[in-house]
Amino acid sequence: MSRRQETVRPRVAVVGSGSWGTTFGKVLADGGAHVVMWARRAELAQEIQEGHRNSEYLPGVNLPRSMSATTHLSEALDGASQVYLAISSQALRQNLKAVRPLIADSDVPIVSLMKGVEKRSGLRMSQVIEQELHCDPARIAVASGPNLALEIAREQPTAAVISSSDQETAEAVARRARNDYFRTFVNTDVIGTEFGGVLKNLIAVAIGIVDGVGYGENTKASIITRGLVEMTDFAVAQGAQPETLQGLAGLGDLIATCQSPLSRNNTAGRLLGQGYSFQDVVKQMNQTAEGLASVAPVLQLAREAGVHMPIVEQVKMVLDGTMNPRDIAPHLTTDDDTPKGERTQDGKSGSGGALRRSFERALDQFRNGGRRSPSDRS
Repeated sequence: MSRRQETVRPRVAVVGSGSWGTTFGKVLADGGAHVVMWARRAELAQEIQEGHRNSEYLPGVNLPRSMSATTHLSEALDGASQVYLAISSQALRQNLKAVRPLIADSDVPIVSLMKGVEKRSGLRMSQVIEQELHCDPARIAVASGPNLALEIAREQPTAAVISSSDQETAEAVARRARNDYFRTFVNTDVIGTEFGGVLKNLIAVAIGIVDGVGYGENTKASIITRGLVEMTDFAVAQGAQPETLQGLAGLGDLIATCQSPLSRNNTAGRLLGQGYSFQDVVKQMNQTAEGLASVAPVLQLAREAGVHMPIVEQVKMVLDGTMNPRDIAPHLTTDDDTPKGERTQDGKSGSGGALRRSFERALDQFRNGGRRSPSDRS
């Protein structure tokens, strides 16, 4: 192989040029790829292409010169070795109809960067991708973790998990999506990884509501802790591994999203807590808060699985205008006044050992340079 061939950057496509799509494009470019962004709006594509900026979504951030942009989907996808999807979860299905004929003869990995549930069907994003692209699930991967876009765009160190039902696909994507400030781990629990990203948004809305009302750290800490129980109970009922919810896609993402003013879902909740109506919040938000659209389908899935989710239930009541934000106190909700054991995972009392083991696994991974220990392979 010649020196020129050795230095050719692999070409990848990112469909969607909002804050997260552009940030992930930067992650990929800084990791050695040539990234072609697809933007719906011509002015946004031009700014990325010529000015190496996305000032609307990532103010003050310079983008690598190995990132380009186009409004032509066929141009973005042409020759891509991996395709990353970063568009609104509720618009995914319609956008995939345009993607499908352009990759019909390809077997490249398709990676979801989205954290939502389709409102009409209750399907996860990987399921929508599988349906609309008619592709093998082994080609599909999802990325999740404590990933606030602006912080990563500013190259503040963080980590994420890449999940696929196929170990080789997960590892191929993880190798591409990493650099000096962005570390990727892998697992094969797609259900847990996706639902972790979805459910933490709902808890973040609740945290925003109580923050907007003016409640303090005790209230927020109680809701975050009980929120992790709800997330785990729900995800396990859908077929997830409980350990996944104690990792980057669950606990890690929950902490970041609940505590940061950069979180769109936290911001939406805070506006609700300050007395704005749901319609007013939607008008004020410059970007999509996926948690708002996911509340109803998640609750429907929870009811079908027999899972009790008082935090999400009360968020829906605030959204519907049937509960005063000041009355939200889901962490106080119990079936009766009988003292209950504190469930920490999967409906079980005293199972804190699982949480301890998850932290031990994370430490092992860092000690091994990001590789999983033998006991952690699935």
